[in-house]
Parts: sequence; structure tokens; C-alpha cells
Amino acid sequence: MPPITFTDDDFKGVDPSQDDQMVISVDIDNFTIMKTLVDQGSSVDILYWKTFKALRIPIEEMMPYNDHAVSFSRERVGTKGYIELYTTFGLDKASKTLRIRYLVIDANTSYNILLGRSSLNKLGAIVSTPHLAMKFPSLSGNILTIHVDQKIARECYAESLRVEPTQQKVTNSYLPRCKMPGRGRSPRRHAQSAEHAVAMADLDPREVEPRLTAKDELRHVPFIDEERYTSIGTTMAVADAELIHQALKRNVDLFAWMATDVPVVNPKIITHCLSVYKEARSVAQKKRNHAEEKRLATRVEAEKLLKVGFIREA
Repeated sequence: MPPITFTDDDFKGVDPSQDDQMVISVDIDNFTIMKTLVDQGSSVDILYWKTFKALRIPIEEMMPYNDHAVSFSRERVGTKGYIELYTTFGLDKASKTLRIRYLVIDANTSYNILLGRSSLNKLGAIVSTPHLAMKFPSLSGNILTIHVDQKIARECYAESLRVEPTQQKVTNSYLPRCKMPGRGRSPRRHAQSAEHAVAMADLDPREVEPRLTAKDELRHVPFIDEERYTSIGTTMAVADAELIHQALKRNVDLFAWMATDVPVVNPKIITHCLSVYKEARSVAQKKRNHAEEKRLATRVEAEKLLKVGFIREA
């Protein structure tokens, strides 16, 4: 294998002071699979069930797998089977295609695919997390490079913190055997028309939690006027409701209904810091034309923020 080296020029992200994960894109059957996690700590390559269904692969092509995957916490995770797919790394001529065996797992995750050591070694890839880049030799001997989309990598990490684990039994469902065992799906053999070649930008299987709602009917309890009020359940005893109402009124200064009610927040309480790349070139947003109603509403909200000093004119 030819020597592979990394320099500062290999970093194509926006924030060099980072510890972001390696999240790239690969191509499978004319689909561009974004949010593909490169995990050198995994011994297997994983295709998540949500992604499998989005690829519209017939389930008959999946082979049974009579074992379980073991997670980092040593938890045994049930699998649906395995499938071999031709996976392309890179773009156009600067690309390399491998036949990769994926375990298909049904799990809530912010990623679509997880690439482990097996595929990375087969690819001959060298990963550099400081440069957010991965290099590997092509069939002709040239060194190809894949860069991480730093924005997507951070979005995936933030979303992974909110994903609830899948509650599943550690059992294997029976899968019918493929008519041609071990065959990979060739992009040429399964070519699709241009309108069906979609980019799967968001296949996160996380469920949106419903907001909590009151079980009983509520009645408005004003503090200062009819626009500044709270709500108390109608099933509460009158004496208890009045006790709570009076306690809230005595501490009405703790509540805020608009930005002008909170002119200053002590930085010791909360501070919001933006991760800004200072050397980046400033780009003006394209002017947007809004309807008169939206334009007036935007002006009113902007004036509120200007009044309390939350924003200022450039």
C-alpha cells in the first residue's frame, strides 16, 4: 500500500478546535447514504433497519444470522439478519467500490450505517480524526480522500443524545433464505431511474415524544391582568387552589411573559456561546420577500429585542 500522510490542508471543516466523530456519505444501489458513522471500535458493519427499508431491498435477499451483536456495554442485541451490498466510497472516478457484509439491526439511532474495522481494513483506509478525513488507495494506486461534513457530524451527535433506546427482545426472527446465497446487490444490475435516485438526508428512526397535556380541565387564574395568568386544574379543592394562587401572586416577579420582563440575565446563571470560526468570510443572506402580515410581525418582535438590548443594529 502506498504511504498515506495527512497535512493541515486536509482539514476542510469550519471549526479546527473539535473532537467530532467521523460521519461520511457512501453510495449503495444509486442511493447516497448520509450520516454514515465510521467507528474503529466496532468489529462489525451495521445497516440499521430503517435504512434497509428506505433502500427498498426485498427482505428475501437478507440472510438469517443466528447470533447476536454485543454492544459497548456488553449488552446482547438481536439482529434481523445480514446482507451483502456493493458500497462505493468517494465520487465518480475518485471512488472505490467494495462488497460489504452488513448486519441488519433494528435500533433507534441518529445514524444510517455504522462502518467498523472489517470494512475499513478491506478498504485499506486510514482515519485521521484531527483532520476529519479518511484516506485509502484506489485500484490504480492513487490515494483518495473522503472528508467529514462537520455540520452533519455535530447534528448526529446532538440527536444521538436525545434518542431513546429500542426496547427489543433478544430473539431472531426467521428469515427466508435468499435464492442466490451470498450475492451482493450490484449498482448496475439494480440501476434505478434518476427520479428514484434520492439522497437520504434524514432517516433517523427516533420517535417524537408527545408534549404533556393536562388530564383535567383548567381554569385561568390571573396574576396582574387577563394577559398574564396561569392555569389551575378544576378538580383541585378550592382552598388548595386559592393557597397556590396567592403564593404565585406573591412571587409574580419570578415569571416572564415577554422579552422586556427579562432585561438582564446574570452570566453565572446561563450563558449561550456560539462556536464561531473567526477567519470565516462573512456572507450576507439572500433577501427574502415576506407577506405584509409576516413582515409586520417580524418588525414587532425585532423592536422588542432591540428595546431590551438583546440585539443591536449592525
